[in-house]
Amino acid sequence: MLPPLSLYIHVPWCVRKCPYCDFNSHAKQDVLPEQQYIAALLEDLEQDLSFVQGRAIQSIFFGGGTPSLLSAEAYQQLFTGLKQKLVFADDIEITLEANPGTLEQGRFADYRALGINRLSIGVQSFDPTQLQKLGRIHSSNDAIKAIHSARSAGYDNFNIDLMHGLNEQSIEQALEDLRRALGEGAPHISWYQLTIEPNTEFYKQPPRLPLENDISRIQAAGFDLLAQHGFERYEVSAFAKPNHQARHNLNYWKFGDYLALGAGAHGKISFAAKNGTPGFEKIIRYQKTRKPEDYLNRIGSRTSKREDIAQEDLPLEFMMNALRLKNGVSVEVFAKHTGQPLTNIQATLNALKQQKLLADTTDKIQATEKGFLLLDSILGEFLP
Repeated sequence: MLPPLSLYIHVPWCVRKCPYCDFNSHAKQDVLPEQQYIAALLEDLEQDLSFVQGRAIQSIFFGGGTPSLLSAEAYQQLFTGLKQKLVFADDIEITLEANPGTLEQGRFADYRALGINRLSIGVQSFDPTQLQKLGRIHSSNDAIKAIHSARSAGYDNFNIDLMHGLNEQSIEQALEDLRRALGEGAPHISWYQLTIEPNTEFYKQPPRLPLENDISRIQAAGFDLLAQHGFERYEVSAFAKPNHQARHNLNYWKFGDYLALGAGAHGKISFAAKNGTPGFEKIIRYQKTRKPEDYLNRIGSRTSKREDIAQEDLPLEFMMNALRLKNGVSVEVFAKHTGQPLTNIQATLNALKQQKLLADTTDKIQATEKGFLLLDSILGEFLP
């Protein structure tokens, strides 16, 4: 049986590139080529329809860039085209990333009416000084207004993105950001550490980040605060109230399949074995053309890279995702989503259990508290 299928759609434009961002994002033109981009996305999908293999789409995620720069009319056109070619699950989760700029907030009700039922709001910090240092174009008040606009538009399922470990940030400052998000009633919070990536402005001119011991204290205090407010840390940087986990992201972490549309988007697809035999014929990863102008003007396939995942690499590929989940995954998921029997990795699992890095259970694969802090060491044991 094939894994569940999701759809990721990348919108590559932002108002301004942030100095910490290493995503495929580009400062927008005066007028976005909305109609041309929607047409390109639908042409792109036409090339990849063989990847669907009879499955309904369980979730859609619009990432970026800033997807909320596109108008509701553009999304209406896109959804019309998508539904002509794909089957949407009855309970499909559709998430759109939105920045708190005042330009986009008035669109939230229109997005909701189209079936976009979850927002991910990129706040990053409520501290005006930190927002300025992060190169964000919104203010703390803009962030609050965006959250209120989302709730007024009927969104009871939304995420707030926050960073910690910011420039000279104290524990109290980091916790204050969390308190503001909690006070606004967010049911899901992504709280992740600022990391300095190559090819960013921060890499060329690094900010003064807290020391490693201070980062550990910030994280411990933040985890406690979130737990006190009923949030479960279900993934490395994801915290949710009951029934508000991000289903799209869970599909990634459980090694499900996902179609990729848009400039620079990445996808992963499994192909059923022929003649009804167990396992998969192959599992591939692929990437779309990165530059928006190339993506828009490409004739034919917009896939720039495609490769089969080698059989010997599948255990590591699976664990890199599954072990990010705090509660791990059931043992059946490994065979179902890799096409390999659990016996292929049983000796490694047993050794890690003896080291107290994996939970000593027979029904799931789960890192212990110690193992969750040492994921890189665990993953090294699955190298071919």
